[in-house]
Amino acid sequence: MRALVLTDDGVRLETDRANPVAAAGEVRVRVLRAGICETDLQLLRGYKGFRGVLGHEFVGVALDGVFEGQRVTGEINCSCWACERCHAGRPGHCPHRTVLGILDHDGAFADSIAVPERNLHLVPDTVDTDSAVFTEPLAAAYQIPTQLAIGKSDQIIVLGDGRLGNLCAQVLASMSDHVLVIGKHPNKLRMLDALGIETRLLMDRPPHGAADIVVDCTGSESGLTTALDLVRPRGTIVLKTTIAGTQTLSLAPVVVDEITIVGSRCGPFNRALDALAGGLVDVKTLITDRFDLSDGVRALQRAGESGVLKVLLCAADHL
Repeated sequence: MRALVLTDDGVRLETDRANPVAAAGEVRVRVLRAGICETDLQLLRGYKGFRGVLGHEFVGVALDGVFEGQRVTGEINCSCWACERCHAGRPGHCPHRTVLGILDHDGAFADSIAVPERNLHLVPDTVDTDSAVFTEPLAAAYQIPTQLAIGKSDQIIVLGDGRLGNLCAQVLASMSDHVLVIGKHPNKLRMLDALGIETRLLMDRPPHGAADIVVDCTGSESGLTTALDLVRPRGTIVLKTTIAGTQTLSLAPVVVDEITIVGSRCGPFNRALDALAGGLVDVKTLITDRFDLSDGVRALQRAGESGVLKVLLCAADHL
């Protein structure tokens, strides 16, 4: 099969990679669409030291198991379900987990992938395949309200106008009347303006301490520093950014201003799929480009270009 593989010498397309062998409890999925996200780009820069097939945002057709022949998408954490954390309801933090396309498990930038059957979710018939590929990042956006109580009067700033920042802003704007997105790209901010969400360029950001909650979706080493400047005393910063670089900053403001910092990662797939089925979130306008898997290396380069939002990799017969 074809697969985009990250090696010690960089990323390359393999055309003769062996089909994945499903382990116990796994099923094989023929990939229809896969989305390139910031984490994939950070992996190329050395994040997690991953080697193998990239990709964790996907929609495909189950080739066996209870969902055989149906469209599915899948959660990325492959947990043991036997340890204390799994039994306590925290499988996403299983110490023995692998993670699709990120940690010790081949991902979805391939013709097929093996996924734990319990990770799979059926894609509703009312959700087209292009939209369904956004399930994983949209679920990550919905993780924020599972961690924080969001009120209508909360002053919320989303830092970053990229893929995840856009989705987080849309989700939070349905819960608060005061969501502001700060970014660097006028074309990306205009997309949010069209949805009725307030935006500003970074150079025109509000004064110190303007927000109750700041969500860092920048994908930048400077994101947390900016967030600390914008959050009010006893406010909350939600970190959505994972980067390959090392962050060095003074944490004195966290102590002095009694700031709460919340790490936020994967989220509820059911809620994301319900939102997509109900048309509650606009995702298709985020698609900048599509590439056949055979052009995957070029697709990764495209995804890293300034101004680009979502790039999709498509099966040859589903362009």
